[in-house]
Amino acid sequence: IVGEIINHSDKPLNQISISAALYSDNHIVHQTSSEPLINLIMPGMKGVFDIMIFDNISQTDHYVLDLDYKVTQPKSQVIEITSSELIRGQFDNIIIQGTVVNNGDATANMVKVTATLYDRDGNVVAVSQDRTEPDYLRASDESFFVVTVQDKLQADKVVDYSIVAESEEYTAGPEFPLGSGAL
Repeated sequence: IVGEIINHSDKPLNQISISAALYSDNHIVHQTSSEPLINLIMPGMKGVFDIMIFDNISQTDHYVLDLDYKVTQPKSQVIEITSSELIRGQFDNIIIQGTVVNNGDATANMVKVTATLYDRDGNVVAVSQDRTEPDYLRASDESFFVVTVQDKLQADKVVDYSIVAESEEYTAGPEFPLGSGAL
């Protein structure tokens, strides 16, 4: 199960947990939980999640999601994606590469880039995340990143994407590119 959490409040959210209850004939057949791929969702921003289920759930006819979170203090939004490019790999995988810069005053540690891929109707079809190499970024420094999406079953459905970057010290900046158009 992949999707987005949209923070419509005026406060930053963290310690987010997404619970999924899967049903068959109105009886719960499986329960699981996950966390979004980013740690803090600022007001007006989105956080994506990916709930992996390894049990046989072929009898499931619907599921219900529940969300739990804490309100927290804001962090500076200074980690910025400055360029990105989506490439379709030779093995039907998707690769998103680009550059990220730290516009803050301090070193950003554990920098990670999260990609959300959308179908023609704007639905989330896949998500992926990777850390920059090295995984820290000094003030005013720029680094290259590569995020791979291995979900070959969804690759043909992808027509748009967005990416965000965050670190332990700084939260994700606005998505890039937003509405990049058909790929």
